[in-house]
Amino acid sequence: MEYAIEMLNIRKVFGNLVANDDITFQLKKGEIHALLGENGAGKSTLMNVLFGLYQPDGGEIRVHGKPVKITDPNVANDLGIGMVHQHFMLVDTFTVTENIVLGKEPVHSGTIDIKSAREEILRLSKLYGLEVDPDAKIADISVGMQQRVEILKTLYRGADILIFDEPTAVLTPQEIAELMEIMKKLIGEGKSIILITHKLKEIMEVADRVTVIRRGKALKTLNVSETNPSELASLMVGRDVIFTTEKKPAEPKEEVLKIENLVVKDYRGVEKVKGLDLAVRRGEILGIAGVDGNGQTELIEAITGLRPVESGKIYLNGKDITNLPPRKITEAGLGHIPQDRQKHGLVLSFSVGENIALQTYYKPPFSRRGFLKHKEIYRKAREIIEKYDVRTQSEYEPARSLSGGNQQKVIIGREMERDPDLLIASQPTRGLDVGAIEYIHRRLIEMRDSGKAVLLVSFELDEVMNVSDRIAVIFDGRILDIVDPKETNEEELGLLMAGHKPDGSDGEKDRTTGKVGE
Repeated sequence: MEYAIEMLNIRKVFGNLVANDDITFQLKKGEIHALLGENGAGKSTLMNVLFGLYQPDGGEIRVHGKPVKITDPNVANDLGIGMVHQHFMLVDTFTVTENIVLGKEPVHSGTIDIKSAREEILRLSKLYGLEVDPDAKIADISVGMQQRVEILKTLYRGADILIFDEPTAVLTPQEIAELMEIMKKLIGEGKSIILITHKLKEIMEVADRVTVIRRGKALKTLNVSETNPSELASLMVGRDVIFTTEKKPAEPKEEVLKIENLVVKDYRGVEKVKGLDLAVRRGEILGIAGVDGNGQTELIEAITGLRPVESGKIYLNGKDITNLPPRKITEAGLGHIPQDRQKHGLVLSFSVGENIALQTYYKPPFSRRGFLKHKEIYRKAREIIEKYDVRTQSEYEPARSLSGGNQQKVIIGREMERDPDLLIASQPTRGLDVGAIEYIHRRLIEMRDSGKAVLLVSFELDEVMNVSDRIAVIFDGRILDIVDPKETNEEELGLLMAGHKPDGSDGEKDRTTGKVGE
């Protein structure tokens, strides 16, 4: 048996934390091998060892049968190993071409030969079905396109072994389907792939084998054709997992959030929310379903005070909060789990405790007469770490050192513990394992049952249908329709998300009536 990669008895320790405990992992040539485990199980650490970002404290790595020392990512690149990181390593102000060649620029007659680089990128993008605009700036392209740039970066450097770290965490369902096809095509061209993921559906669809890691140990390697999602989920979390969330029928009461004829522009001055009306009531979870880029981000930023409203009104508990500062909106009873945890949810250099106090550091019990009470801050942090199962060495650790899923748990714990009247949960389970997803869904339903209002924005149709009491479909900046999850299906929702109503009308706004689809 020829293995592309062999990681034998790998051990990696951070202080008192054993992140990788004598893990053996073997990648066959020409296969997609999934690495499955809970948040903080040690998956990304193991792959960072393979890519040279960390040095192992024990064990051996072999590439194509030969023992190697991978001291940094350049050595990994030279060995044909490329990594597509969960949080993209791109420069927003550079073009696609400039990002791909960064650090490996072709030089001709003493100057960088961008023209030949551009031609090579076009050749690679055509070969692997990774169409991109080589001249576009990263800031101007979608998240799905940015991921293609990351993949092209590895291929440009000659990688034949690709590590995908949670590649679908930030993608829409359509982009996920495209990525699955791209991965199959890469295998067809002779590449080998390691796929780090929490998503059992994706493993069943695309992987050949799967290795399950729990608490730093490799439990088992299975052929995907000989297993099922339930077995994988219980191996991953050490107990049976319920995939459907049990909940009693909602008992909605008065409106908590009311939005009237809202118009919001993006940073380029383009209208993204176009006369939108919406209401969320106490005792219900309203899900918003839609393809990314249809105004969800601008809508949430307008409600939370992060983006100015051009026209229209937003009311919270009957109070006009339109264009109020974020702190005033927060104090009016709003909690917010943001879409991008690293950009908008955390200060990565701050400790876990400091991040938990971010929203309310200026009020008792966290401060008194203008002075922070660190003892209270870290006491609350310990409480949230335990309650929300945040895997961290301590409350004093910087947020940057946590895995993506555990960073998300810190934000969710902070926002839920504030007990807001309205919780906006934007992609709340992005990057979480099935056990954590089950827990978060249960907490959202508990909030609903305690008389709170929840606005759930998610690209995961399973999540929207499973958790929501009503589903509002957003298309081209307007609410196209509101449906009952018990009376719809993924096919109907998919059509609505593409702008088609069941009666055959589309999502264009009638110029005379101002209504959608009539």
